Amino acid sequence: MNVRQMSWKNFRNLDEGSFCPCGGLNIIYGKNAQGKTNLTEGIWLFTGGKSFRGAKDQELTETGKESAVLKLDFFSEEREQKAEIKITGGKRYININSVEKKSYRSARGKFCAVVFSPEHISLVSGGPALRRNFIDSALCQIKPGYAKALSEYIKTLNQRNTLLKDIPAHAQLLDTLGIWDEKLSRCGTYIINERLRYLDALKISAEKIYSCISGEKEKLGLKYVKSAENLSDALSSSRRYDIMSGFTSCGPHRDDIEITVNSLSAKAYASQGQKRSAAIAMKLAEAEEAGSFLGENPVVILDDVMSELDSDRQGYILNSLEQFQVFITCCEPYIKKNSDTAKLFKVEGGTVSEKIYFKGQ
Repeated sequence: MNVRQMSWKNFRNLDEGSFCPCGGLNIIYGKNAQGKTNLTEGIWLFTGGKSFRGAKDQELTETGKESAVLKLDFFSEEREQKAEIKITGGKRYININSVEKKSYRSARGKFCAVVFSPEHISLVSGGPALRRNFIDSALCQIKPGYAKALSEYIKTLNQRNTLLKDIPAHAQLLDTLGIWDEKLSRCGTYIINERLRYLDALKISAEKIYSCISGEKEKLGLKYVKSAENLSDALSSSRRYDIMSGFTSCGPHRDDIEITVNSLSAKAYASQGQKRSAAIAMKLAEAEEAGSFLGENPVVILDDVMSELDSDRQGYILNSLEQFQVFITCCEPYIKKNSDTAKLFKVEGGTVSEKIYFKGQ
């Protein structure tokens, strides 16, 4: 899977234009606030996910413009394909091969990418929601059925929570709680099982990658932590508490991933370097697992992270990504790699220009 060409109009601060990356390493460089990350964000949006920067759709259009357009030519499923995103009225619309999709989320599974940015270090140091989002985002790209089940679970969870808040004032509603419990249990159990299967596969790759990054001196551990062993029983036994608190206290929305380094909590005891290495290992493992599941490798985006790593870690990461199409953003085009397929693109004041090819140095 790789990007052949992307073009844009009225997107963020980028001047109207296009670029044609190579199938290997693509370095996007320039000073801060010139539009480097906007370029990689544009690529990412074709996965059907939200902006990896947390931006809302209405923030993606150039200031003062009513709409924006992104077009992508890409190779996937052994054929050339085309996609177009239109952002208008604060909403995003997408078509794949001239077929309009019901929502941008329904494009998931057509174009797959893995992104790592400085914010992803919070995978280790942040709260459980970030780790749940990590595993959900990865599964949604490779299993559209999971995305549908997750959406149904969230909708059911919100309806159950609304009911829990209403029951104290309307006791007769208590009789309807069992209907929502059954539906929530069914969706939630599926989600938990899919997460467990995915993490079992992911941790093998992540632990191996982390070991190599640390020079085989440290060991990474990943474990799924459930809020309930049997969700159906837990929902029944927690009813009284849930009604008093007004929210659902157990289920996949309360689960977590325990990350350890040398058997100690990474969140509590790991250094910043260890946390960064753990997050990178998880992301590189995500790319490997996506390639294994889909039968073709996803696009990999490394947004402003290489400068934070020493030369040995930079070298390891680049060498481990040789089979992927890679986009790296950085301030200076200093990264070297023995490759015959590499391109440099300079971004300055919103203008993207191809600079040079460079070969093994």
